[in-house]
Amino acid sequence: MSGDKAEDEESAVGEEGEAVVAAVEAVAERIETERDRLTDLDSAIGDADHGGNMARGWAEAAGAARDLGDPDPETVAKTVGKTLMSEVGGASGPLFGGSLVFSAAELDGGLTKESAVAFAETYLEKVEERGDARIGDATMVDALTPAVHTFKKSIEVDDLPPLDALAKAVDAAERGVAFTVPIRARKGRASYLGWRSVGHQDPGATSTLFILEELLAVAADRLDREVPDVDATSPTIPDDAEAEDESPEGSK
Repeated sequence: MSGDKAEDEESAVGEEGEAVVAAVEAVAERIETERDRLTDLDSAIGDADHGGNMARGWAEAAGAARDLGDPDPETVAKTVGKTLMSEVGGASGPLFGGSLVFSAAELDGGLTKESAVAFAETYLEKVEERGDARIGDATMVDALTPAVHTFKKSIEVDDLPPLDALAKAVDAAERGVAFTVPIRARKGRASYLGWRSVGHQDPGATSTLFILEELLAVAADRLDREVPDVDATSPTIPDDAEAEDESPEGSK
C-alpha cells in the first residue's frame, strides 16, 4: 500500500507540474497577443520596450518549461524565473523573474492552498524589495498587492475554494491597475516625468494582470469549471452584526 500511495503522490505532483507548464504557455501566448498594447503603455512613460521584452522572455520561458519533461511545480516555477531573468531586459527581468525564483521554493511538495498563499506572499515581498516600491508608487505593486492580500483573505478567512479565491484576486488586480492611472509615478522611468505621469496606466501592473488572468483561465480549465463570477469587494462571510442577527439568540 505504501508503494501505491507513493505512486499516487508522484502522479499528482506530475499533474500539477503539467498544469503549471500549461499556465506558462498560456501566459506566453497572452503576452505576445498584448505586446503592442504593453508597448503603447510603456511608450507614454518609459522606454517602449516592456511589450517586446516580456513577449520574448515569456516565449523563452514557455519553451524552457516544455523541455523539462515531467517536472514538479517548484522546478517549473524556478526554471521560468531563471529564464525571465536572463531573457527579459530592463528592470522587468529581476522583478518578474528573480522574484519567481525565490518564491518557487514555497511550492516544494506540490500545489496546496497553503503553498499557493505562501508563494504569492513571497513573490510580493521579493517584488517590493527588488523594486523598492510600495502601494501608491504607480508600479506593478499596485496590482500585485491587492491581488495577494485578497487571495490570502479569501483562502484563510473566508475559506473559499482556491478557484474562487483566485478569481477575486484577479478582480482586485484589475482595480489596482486602474488605480495607477490617476496617481503620480514615484518609481521607475515614469517617475522622471513627475506630474506628467498622471493619467497613464502602468505597463508592469497591466502585464501582471494579464498573467493573473491566464493563471485563472488555466485553473478553471483544469478543474473543468467556469471562471467564477465574483468581485474583490463582495462579502463572502457575514460580519459580527449579521451573524448575531441570524443566530437563534438574535432571532428571539
